[in-house]
Formats: sequence, C-alpha cells, structure tokens
Amino acid sequence: MKLTMGRFIIGVVLFIGIIGLLRFHPWTKTKADTDKKGTVHEGPKGDAGQSLTIGYLPVTCHLTCPVTDYASKTTKSNTNFNSQRFTDFPTVVSAMEAKQIQATFMIVPLAMKLREEGVPVKICYLGHRDGTEIMVRKDSKASSLRDMKGKTMAIPSPYSNQNIMIHKLMQDQGLKPDDINFVVLPPPDMPTSLAAGAIDGYVVGEPFCAKAELDGTGRVLYYASDIWPDFVSCALVVHEDLINERPDVVKDLVRGIAQSGKWAETHRADAAKLAAPYFRQDRKVLDYVLNSSTKRVSYVQLTPTDEELQRIDDMAVKMGILKRTVPMSELIDREFIPHDIEAAAIESDKIPDK
Repeated sequence: MKLTMGRFIIGVVLFIGIIGLLRFHPWTKTKADTDKKGTVHEGPKGDAGQSLTIGYLPVTCHLTCPVTDYASKTTKSNTNFNSQRFTDFPTVVSAMEAKQIQATFMIVPLAMKLREEGVPVKICYLGHRDGTEIMVRKDSKASSLRDMKGKTMAIPSPYSNQNIMIHKLMQDQGLKPDDINFVVLPPPDMPTSLAAGAIDGYVVGEPFCAKAELDGTGRVLYYASDIWPDFVSCALVVHEDLINERPDVVKDLVRGIAQSGKWAETHRADAAKLAAPYFRQDRKVLDYVLNSSTKRVSYVQLTPTDEELQRIDDMAVKMGILKRTVPMSELIDREFIPHDIEAAAIESDKIPDK
C-alpha cells in the first residue's frame, strides 16, 4: 500500500511538472530575456517576425545602416532592423564584447584587433568606398603632407584605417613616423578643434571633412581615392554566435545593407534626407558629401576581397597595431552576400522631411 501511494504521489508530481513545461515553455527565450541582451528579439510589428539591433556611428561609412533600418519598416521584410547610434568606437567594442549588440559597423583594423584578441567576429560586407579626406586649415599653405612636418594632426583611432593611410602617405613622401604629432579625437570634435587652432589638420571619414569646408575653416589636402584607390574604412561586423544561431537574420541583414548601398548610390539627395535625422546632423552637410564630388564616396563594389583586407592587415602588423596576422579565412564571411543586388524599394516621396 505504501509503495502504491508513493508511486501515486510521484506520478502526480511528474504530471504537474509536464503540464508546467507545456504551459510556460521555459526552453524558449522570452522577449524580456532577449531584450536584456540587446540582440535578436520579437519584432514590434505583425509583418516581421523578428528584429535585430545594429550599431553605427553618424558617419557616411555607416549610412547604409539607417537606410536599412528605414527600409525594413517601410517595405516587406522578414526582419525589422533597428539602428543604434553610438558616438565612439570604444563604446561599440564594449557592446560587442558584452553581446549587447551582435552586429555593427566598425573600422576594419579594429575588427581585426577584436579577432586577434579572441572575440569571434566576422566581416560580412563593407560600408562604402573612399569617404575619407585629409583636412588642413583654410589658411594653411600646405600643398603636400611634407608641409605638415612638425604640425599636430588628429586621427579618429589608432585602430582606424585612416591612421594606416596617413602613415602610408608619410612613408611615400619620405617622412618619419614622429615627423607629425598625432592626437586621437572623436570625429565630431575635429572641425571645431581645427577652427580653434588646437590642431593643424586631421584625417577622418565624412561628413566631418565637409563640415569644416562648409564652415569655411578647412580645406581638403588629399582625397582618400588619390592616396588609396577604393579605400576601405568600415565594414559590417557580425558576431559568430548570431551567424551560427540565426543565419536567416544575418542573410536578411547583409541583403538589406547591399540593397541600401545600391539605392544610396543612385538616390544621393534622398539618402541625405533619410539619414540626417538618424545622424542628428544638418541635411545640407550630408547632401554636400554625397553630391559635391564623385571622388568623395561610393556605395558600390562592397564585397570585401582577401587581397584588400590582407593589405590592411599586413600594414597594421608592420605598424604594431596588430601583434600577428589574422587569417582571412577566420575574418571574412561572404556566404550571405546576395548574387543579384537590387536597389532597396524606398519611395522617395514618402521619406519624412525632418
């Protein structure tokens, strides 16, 4: 009798446990759980079953991020993409390391550094081509980088390809590494520092070069395309956990970025109008970047090649930015890049005029 009663009690406990599992699905991540990580969570609309947050800075190398955000909410898409604005790369790195975000735009040598340090990230696509200038004060008599010997110039980060590019130019012109005094400044601070005379020049991505031009305080000494044709600054960097766990989301993301780039290339005024509120910048400045010269920025040919990223890697190792060469097979994942890229289906007349 005792044995029978014991079995009965065990049976009741198991039955209640099974009902609880079926009722509450503890193996399924709740919206609160996934939101806490800031990665993939349930889409806010009924027309998209999932959502992903992507990090970006308010620079034109990252312009396809807000365009993809906008397109995912105004066109038919499997995923809603929410762009999260950052003001500096150290914060982006911290967010990626903590997996608060699992996809972001980032300067390429910094992505290489993360990979070197064991953070499992992959470069899946590029941000744009060119889009960087070397600026000097409007009244500067400099006609080459040699004329900046003994001067102070700002770079956005030691891990930026802008830093590698300007040191390449120094080497080409016979300058030693310590012939120019370099300081690190956040890109938004560069135009004001130049105007105040705190620095003599800077190298950075747009629109912070155009800002100094339009303010009448700076001028272009070199376009990146003159120094390094098809210059690469930033790339779309994705955490391997997201690639392994949600490849469908990554496929949607890369397709969205590719289509946004093709749209931006041929709808430059509209792209400036769309991105301005995301960037919290004057639309006129973005419009100037996108339309004043074809040398400034391009959103085509954004598939990264082993050769061009290997060149950056080799120069970074030579400069001591990286301790070792990062194998391109570990760094690049081209699996999600669509073979046929159509322009994003964005209706120009429906872009809010903010």
